[in-house]
Amino acid sequence: MSETVDADLYTRTKALLEPGDIELAGCIVHTTLGGQEDLEMHELTVAINEVIADHAGKGESYIEAGNDDTNFSSNQFQGLTLDDEAFVWECQQLLRDGTFDLVFYYEANVDQEALADDLAELDNVDRVTQVP
Repeated sequence: MSETVDADLYTRTKALLEPGDIELAGCIVHTTLGGQEDLEMHELTVAINEVIADHAGKGESYIEAGNDDTNFSSNQFQGLTLDDEAFVWECQQLLRDGTFDLVFYYEANVDQEALADDLAELDNVDRVTQVP
């Protein structure tokens, strides 16, 4: 992936973390998955859900798909807690230069570095860019 595309994606991700109701942090999970590997991308999103929920101390969570809710677009997902449907994370799945980048936002109270390290260990992850 070119540095220009990386810089643009980082800048756009950073803008989405601007102050709101809750303080957010994020990361870009650069994958090795091509545009035809939707099932593998879904499996990776499920694995990332578990890692983020664990680091956030939110307990068990489930994934709500964008096409299930008119408040979201397709390829936009949200992780919610099982207990009370509280926010855990939100993501967009983007196809860039032939591979998927998964942009995640979550509450800023996690250890960003430890989270990024754990995400980088998952199958099909090329690298993780932290967005504080």
